[in-house]
Amino acid sequence: MSILRRILTASISLVIPITAAAGVIDPNVPAISYVSFESPNLLAPETPLNISGQLRIPAASTQQAAPAVVVLHGSAGIDSRGDLYVQALNDAGIATLEIDMWAARGLSGGGDRPALPSLTVPDAFSALKYLAANPAIDPNRIGLLGFSWGGVVSLLSATQYYTNTYGNGHVFAAHVANYPVCWAYSAGLPGIFFYNLTDAPVLIQIGDHDDYDDGPGPCQALAGSFPNVSLNVYRNAYHAWDRLQPAMTVVDPFSHLGAGGDVVIAPNPGKAFQSRSNVVDFFREKLGM
Repeated sequence: MSILRRILTASISLVIPITAAAGVIDPNVPAISYVSFESPNLLAPETPLNISGQLRIPAASTQQAAPAVVVLHGSAGIDSRGDLYVQALNDAGIATLEIDMWAARGLSGGGDRPALPSLTVPDAFSALKYLAANPAIDPNRIGLLGFSWGGVVSLLSATQYYTNTYGNGHVFAAHVANYPVCWAYSAGLPGIFFYNLTDAPVLIQIGDHDDYDDGPGPCQALAGSFPNVSLNVYRNAYHAWDRLQPAMTVVDPFSHLGAGGDVVIAPNPGKAFQSRSNVVDFFREKLGM
């Protein structure tokens, strides 16, 4: 078989399950829809934000209300990390709602981001409220997964203060925070704190070469302060080890315990797939799968 013919054959095999060719619908492909909902705009309360996102509900969950996970991107915006975890969560029977916190604010990501993650905490709870109103979703089994900036939001959303302020009676059932800049919660930054937690279990994941925290120490100290907070440390892993895209170095004022400077962002496929497996197992257990 020629190389071109093999490529065409492979392409066809990928397209058929997604487009339901010949009238056949693959029961393993989740129902995908693009949704939007309002979220409070803390900088302009008179003008609510319109947050968009991709909702994926596993086909196997159509007969009963499914658990779900809200997915929050990092400073760079939506990238490969969300999809890496979303597909695995869907395969496990967990619905996902990955939202874009930047587009509604007219931001491009990277250095073009809000002043502090606390300004985007309402987006997480607005997504929670949106999912809880969907009859296909179990409102009592909705978790939150965040990367870097989104990881900070995930931890803030585990506090009683933010839950009471923005939850409107809804509470996240479990939280995962990947590399959530652990030094910041005792630094006195506006709106950045981690105490008086809800009863929801929390998992923090950090690499031992993370330039924001200069290693795992701050996350180890943070996790060790609470009985419902667990920690995974990945050896030889830099910030965003699960971003399976080319490595890069960025400058960030929050890095190196707040001193600022270079941040190495480097993929580690082995750690990425290990992390994905651990996250799926955590949500399966904590969301009652």
